[in-house]
Amino acid sequence: MSAADIIRIACAMDGRGFAPSKSGNVSQRTDKGFLVTPAGLPYAGLKPGDLVHLDLDGNVLKGKHRPSSEWRFHASIYRARPEIGAIIHNHSPRATALSCARKALPAFHYMIAIAGGHDIRCADYATFGTQELADHAVAALTDRKACLLANHGVIALGTSLEAGWILAQEVENLASEYLDILAAALKPVILSAAEMKLVIEKFADYGKV
Repeated sequence: MSAADIIRIACAMDGRGFAPSKSGNVSQRTDKGFLVTPAGLPYAGLKPGDLVHLDLDGNVLKGKHRPSSEWRFHASIYRARPEIGAIIHNHSPRATALSCARKALPAFHYMIAIAGGHDIRCADYATFGTQELADHAVAALTDRKACLLANHGVIALGTSLEAGWILAQEVENLASEYLDILAAALKPVILSAAEMKLVIEKFADYGKV
């Protein structure tokens, strides 16, 4: 576990335009809980001591700042998904636009399988920072490694920070392609369940870092 790596990924997210006005957050699992970016501080100026260490009930173990307002869904996901080592949350433009229409990403492209299933679901809406939102996120992430959050943004999961960041970027890429198809007034051809099952099997080791 490295606080410097969390900051590096957060800065990369910011540099890609995925975190306007300090939005989004990054966390990594620890032996006692998880380390998460603080609320309201620009990523570019973060130091390792600015991160907040929480247990899975949200109790602060170490830190001088408030944790991200979304600490509840980080804690809930880590409790529900013991195989997950890192969580990336962002407001990447095209995926967030799709989330504002409350639309899932269907299997219009085989790369949808990178998120673990035949679609990337859109979680039901709830106010940011609430346990209700955390519960919706956990439900949308069942058997998945990414989801959209209605009228909000994206969550991407990984066994590592790098894997989560790779997935977050691919979700934005897929959302961009899907919206371009719709903007051209074309109807995307959706791959069959049998084909997506085959792709998911072939992706078993894809993107592991």
